[in-house]
This record gives sequence, C-alpha cells and structure tokens, in this order.
Amino acid sequence: MALFLLGGRGFKCTNGLWRAMTAAQSYCSSVASGRQPVNGVDLYYEQTGRGKHAVLLLPGALGSTKTDFSPQLKSLNKERFTVVGWDPRGYGQSRPPDRDFPPDFFERDAKDAVDLMKALGFGRFSLLGWSDGGITALVAAARNPNLINKMVVWGSNAFISQHDCKLYDEVRDVSKWSARMRHPMEEVYGAQVFAKLWEAWVDGIAQFAHRPEGSICMELLPLISCPTLIIHGEKDPMVPSFHPQYLLKHIKGSRLHLMPEGKHNLHLRYADEFNKLVEDFLEE
Repeated sequence: MALFLLGGRGFKCTNGLWRAMTAAQSYCSSVASGRQPVNGVDLYYEQTGRGKHAVLLLPGALGSTKTDFSPQLKSLNKERFTVVGWDPRGYGQSRPPDRDFPPDFFERDAKDAVDLMKALGFGRFSLLGWSDGGITALVAAARNPNLINKMVVWGSNAFISQHDCKLYDEVRDVSKWSARMRHPMEEVYGAQVFAKLWEAWVDGIAQFAHRPEGSICMELLPLISCPTLIIHGEKDPMVPSFHPQYLLKHIKGSRLHLMPEGKHNLHLRYADEFNKLVEDFLEE
C-alpha cells in the first residue's frame, strides 16, 4: 500500500533555485532511461551507476521511478551499485496497456521485473521493494532463488486482514486526500484516471481477503533463501506491525529493522538514513 507524500517545495531565493536546478541537471545527466520489450509490454526503466552489484527498485501501488525512488536513484553509491528503477505495466510510463488487477497481478509483476533485469543483461541482482513492490519482490525472490542476491522490503505484507481492508476503504476516495498527497499521482495520470485507477487498486488488493487466511503470498515465504532485510516504520498508518513480524517469522534468516519515527514513506522522509542502512546490508 503506497501513500504518495512527495510535496513540492518552494524556493525563497535565486541562489537556492540555482542550486536546485544544478542538482537536477546533475541527476538527469547521470541517469539513462529507455523502454524494454518484456512479455508483450514496453516497460519503462531508468538506470544509474556502474557498480558490480545490480539492484532493482520496485515501486508501490500506482508507483513509478518518478514518484517513488528519486532519493535512491540520486544517492545510492554509483561506484558500488548499478541501480535500476522501473514502472510496472500499466503504471507511470509503462502505458499502454491500461493497468488491471487480475488475481495473479503480483505474480505477473514479479515475472515482468525479473524478465526485465534479464533483458538488461543482469544475471544476478538484489531487490528493494516498497509496499506493493515489496510484495512483488517477495514473490520474485521465492520464484527465482538462483537469481536474487539480497532483498530489502518495507511497508509490505504477505496477507490481507479485515483490519487492512478497513484501512484501504478509508482511503478509497482520493477526493478526500490532501492536495499534497494527490499531486504526484495526478501529475502522472491526470486527476480522473488516477481516481479511477486507485479505486481499481483498492478492489484488486481486497480480493485477496477472500483467499484462505487472506493470503497474498504466505505460502511462498518459506521458499525465499536470499538474505532479507525487513524495514518497518513504527508510525506507518497503513501497515500494522503484525505484518513485518509475520515476514520475520516466516522468511528464513531474515532480520527486522525498526525506524521509530518512520511512516509508510520512510525511504523518502528519511532518505539518508534509509540509503545507508540499505548500502550496509547489501555490502555485507
């Protein structure tokens, strides 16, 4: 579940604006982008860095490289890592097709993600998955143990509870969101398409509540063999603490790191702390 909290920031002086423009130009010049045909869809991706350790960033619901991972694409160590961000099919710049949510949409995203990395020439790679992207990462790691080096997930869950369904229903109507929360997604999709797509996502995720135990991928967790770091923001309003605890219990050898002030977007709000935590884990 991704809540998009990327607010704009005003500049008070010409010097501040100039520094921001210079940083943006530096960022753009160091990131390559393109579209790669994968499983019948042209998937948009961005790639930066030249390190031997390849890392794939998996965005949250309706998310994209633009909305979800700017601090990671900008600041993860480019000497040690090659970082790839992507827009899953039907999201961001991977349109067409229109996004839909069949019962296997997480499996479909996981296959697309792995096949994209293969198409880009990466034999082994690590996964950084936020929210829905974390669920996709869990599926990908379980299905492809020989390809995944390490995995970091946050804001993610392996099942849907009735409590979760209530939380999702409370945010179904995007007109009740603050303008700051709506703005990034409305920039990508337009207001009407965003509202319609978000409702479709709420219905799509809620369908898992009808499965035994509300499972999304519970049965796959014992198949995960890569070193796994679970990060949880203790003030996350959308992912109760029983979800990371369940992942910790059922993913062999995993570890849990708690961020006391972290909310759902902890990798954006506390980007420096998050990036260092991830880099240290990936380099162990």
